[in-house]
Amino acid sequence: MIFHFTDGGPEVLFRDVRKFGKVLYLAAGKSDARVDKLGTDALQITAEDLIQAAGRRRAPIKSVLLDQSVLAGVGNIYADEALFLARIRPTRSAARLSRPDWQRLLDATQWVMKRSIETGGSSISDYVQPDGTDGAYQDERRVYARTGEPCPECGAAVVRVLVGQRGTHYCPRCQRR
Repeated sequence: MIFHFTDGGPEVLFRDVRKFGKVLYLAAGKSDARVDKLGTDALQITAEDLIQAAGRRRAPIKSVLLDQSVLAGVGNIYADEALFLARIRPTRSAARLSRPDWQRLLDATQWVMKRSIETGGSSISDYVQPDGTDGAYQDERRVYARTGEPCPECGAAVVRVLVGQRGTHYCPRCQRR
């Protein structure tokens, strides 16, 4: 899908090879319930606001990270990578995280998101940047899609489990808590 603007501004191109995305046009001053339900952007939220939004949810922290009404913008790859950096097991109940855990997780999430932007994203399957080149963040992944490979920190085999019906990769040694 290509958007051309009558004011001569740049084009906007949208290609969704994985079929997860949507395009929604809203006239000025209008709102939409789907947009209104989004949580704060992952790069803008504070730890206190994240704790408030997550409440005392008993769901696995991985599921909470992927809940766009809690935290907008975090996808499967980046959730796995952030949880690894924060040393938090993805199956752990969000309600059991301490304030320092939440801060460490938010710091890791924001670092992963910023690093992914800097490197052009993750070209896992058909994703490419607007200029047709691959993103480079996939070359920095520590656990995502590395099932059976040695953890870069401790050498234990990375495992894959399902959490909230999403493939989830983690190191059972580094992410014990």
